[in-house]
Amino acid sequence: MNATILALIGYISWTVFLLVVIAVYRTRLVLTKERLPNGFKADGSDSPAFGQRLTRAQLNCAESFVFTGGVMLLALATNSSVITDPLALWLLGARIGQSIMHLLSTSVLAVQIRFALFVVQVVISAYWLFNLGSKFVA
Repeated sequence: MNATILALIGYISWTVFLLVVIAVYRTRLVLTKERLPNGFKADGSDSPAFGQRLTRAQLNCAESFVFTGGVMLLALATNSSVITDPLALWLLGARIGQSIMHLLSTSVLAVQIRFALFVVQVVISAYWLFNLGSKFVA
């Protein structure tokens, strides 16, 4: 298994893990009668602070998959994972790190770290896209 496939599996697994944590979190709120089962906004904006951060962390994963996962899938589909393999696990680490920082704190430092980790993902994805484009566009 190459690093791109491993990173994709990790990315998708992380996103699903966060979704399961949201389900457990919301189930607990329902079981303790703090919320009605139909009383949650999809964006988590009506949840307590941790619930909001948890929801946003999971949604950030889904939103970022368009450019991070999309480029990795493009590389795999075109038999070009040699382009993505060297940085694939770094991208996954930045994604997980960003989510963890999102969950831990909203302090200025935490937000700056989270943003830096996001920038790492954008730069890696842009680098990959440039290299893939250079390979296929004459």
